[in-house]
Amino acid sequence: MKPTFQGTPVTLAGKVLQIGEIAPEVTLPSKDLSEVKIGGASGKYQIINFVPSLDTGVCAMQTKKFNTEASKLPNAQVFVISMDLPFAQGRFCSTEGIENLVVASDFRAKEFGKKYGVLIDDSALRGLLARGVIVLDPEGKVIYQEIVPEITNEPNYKAVMDLF
Repeated sequence: MKPTFQGTPVTLAGKVLQIGEIAPEVTLPSKDLSEVKIGGASGKYQIINFVPSLDTGVCAMQTKKFNTEASKLPNAQVFVISMDLPFAQGRFCSTEGIENLVVASDFRAKEFGKKYGVLIDDSALRGLLARGVIVLDPEGKVIYQEIVPEITNEPNYKAVMDLF
């Protein structure tokens, strides 16, 4: 099933990761330009949120919700990835009090979007990430994957939290 943006189907570049696959490791800049490793074996669960832009209401809500939930999760690291510049991500985090998750930008080479199969390849959102959540176990294996069917909707928070 193709995700939609305001009811119009969008195409994603690459192959979407499936449950049971090992997630590839990518290195992205964080809000302070330090490098962050995402994917692969980390010894912790990884909750990887991806959103088109933190500068939209639904993306901001998703980030705030997981920021709140992140502090309750044992042995887990929570990420949010967007195409926003690291400077804008830093401003968003400081304004919204985002302290419990790691924010990373895929703006340079769109490596995350391509390797995880969530880069929008057409429509008005071309070049941005779709919306969704991927959860990896400590060995880097995908144990949950959701690409939100309609990009303007929020993901299923309960399904992710029920994993813990």
